[in-house]
Amino acid sequence: MTTTQRRPIRRALLSVFDKTGIVDLARTLAEQGAEIVSTGSTGATIREAGIDVTDVESVTGFPEMLDGRVKTLHPRVHAGLLADQRLDSHRAQLAEHEIAPFDLVVVNLYPFSETVAAGGSFDEIIEKIDIGGPSMVRGAAKNFASLAVVVDPEDYGRAGQAASAGGFTLAERQELATIAFTRTAEYDEAISDWMLERLDGGAGDDADGEGPDIQAETFLLDISDEDAESAGFRTLRYGENPHQRARVAVSDEENPGIAGAEQLGGKEMSYNNYVDADAAARAAFDHERPCVAVVKHNNPCGIAVAGVGEDIAVAHQRAHGTDPLSAYGGVIASNRPVTLAMAQQVKPIFTEVILAPGYEDEALELLRTKKNLRILRLEDAYSRPVETREIWGGTLVQDADTIAAEGDDPASWTLAAGDAADDATLADLAFAWRSVRAVKSNAILLAQGGAAVGLGMGQVNRLDSCRLAVSRANTLGEHAEGEAAPERARGAVAASDAFFPFADGAQILLDAGVTAIVQPGGSIRDEEVVEACRAAGATLYLTGTRHFAH
Repeated sequence: MTTTQRRPIRRALLSVFDKTGIVDLARTLAEQGAEIVSTGSTGATIREAGIDVTDVESVTGFPEMLDGRVKTLHPRVHAGLLADQRLDSHRAQLAEHEIAPFDLVVVNLYPFSETVAAGGSFDEIIEKIDIGGPSMVRGAAKNFASLAVVVDPEDYGRAGQAASAGGFTLAERQELATIAFTRTAEYDEAISDWMLERLDGGAGDDADGEGPDIQAETFLLDISDEDAESAGFRTLRYGENPHQRARVAVSDEENPGIAGAEQLGGKEMSYNNYVDADAAARAAFDHERPCVAVVKHNNPCGIAVAGVGEDIAVAHQRAHGTDPLSAYGGVIASNRPVTLAMAQQVKPIFTEVILAPGYEDEALELLRTKKNLRILRLEDAYSRPVETREIWGGTLVQDADTIAAEGDDPASWTLAAGDAADDATLADLAFAWRSVRAVKSNAILLAQGGAAVGLGMGQVNRLDSCRLAVSRANTLGEHAEGEAAPERARGAVAASDAFFPFADGAQILLDAGVTAIVQPGGSIRDEEVVEACRAAGATLYLTGTRHFAH
């Protein structure tokens, strides 16, 4: 290669953590007449060897800041790195702002991986995430047409030889740029792996046992919005309450679910919106028939299915009718596309979120007139293979509860009392059993005509849940002005998510007029429950399967 193919090294930027060999390179550069610009400890090392150095702060006009976090992040540095010296316009802008270009950048990065391997504390590791170094390396590597970048001390001798020979050729600069990009990619991958390990619970306290006990979740809340976005997290306005911070991320790009649902209208989703939307989707998508669930505070306040040939609007009307009072400000989930008829029913009701697999054009247009209504479209049916829950000091993981156990098939149920249910009653029992899974335990659900009519949830004993389900069934139903609410418990069927420990809970349902009950069974007092049903002339089925939802 001839000398004319080389770019002379007139100005070099040296900023290295590993000082091995840097003095020899600096001396060669100085002997060839190159100006050496350097940072902090690198500059001090070179100066102690009797070599002239220009401090980077004299170039930028600013001292190193924030304990050295900001040194080279300045236009007077990065313009010198990124100016394409083949372009008249770039050279003119450098001249206008009195910025000299660089011909060589020598940088090696903070020892992040080494600090992790040595068991460094959280704060020590964070400080070894180099920002300025990779920025300079990437800038110089991008601009290899104009300058050379060296990232490995093993290439210092090569750099010295190039300086003595009149500079690097274009091919050599491109080769060095490739090495540089590989180095920054490996560096970022190491940081990403460390972050993911913390996210997965793989990192704990500081290695020396001192300092803050920073868990992965706290770390993900502490980082900047920009860094969180790079890690796949989106910042929410706040968490469950205004004083709590919150973020959300899609964990499975192939099945993004609620976290990655397409939003077609309305305000930004909140933390509580996501929680309730997930509960609503789970409730609605548990059913094979067209179904609508209305959820409030992570519990269904209404759920119903449509009959053969009926519009999904029928399911919504029935679900809303379960508890019209609680439906105010709720979340609506439909397992079928929303029709115009359903949208017309939803429009006058204050609703936080509506979600469905799709929307008729006219339905979407109408719903979008409600500026605050968050409209979500889900690509796939509800699916969660596993469930996790954080507890103090750890994470619980379990298979997700689904309607897939042997006892979920009505054909497998054991008739324990009364006559076998007719087709209509059995359909209501099957609906109630599928629906009660979505209700927080202790859970009791009363149903009639493919719709929930009374819900008892989240009580600390099943007796109170039975009372609540009956009370809500008989007081919350829609009725004509001046008339008492209908006693919807009478003639209804009931599902219990777990067995009745005593007959008294079942007796409350029977006294209210419930005609058939489905429950897992398994109590040592099962026979007492069976006898209570027999005495009332009610049907009782045992499933052998439980569906707690804590």
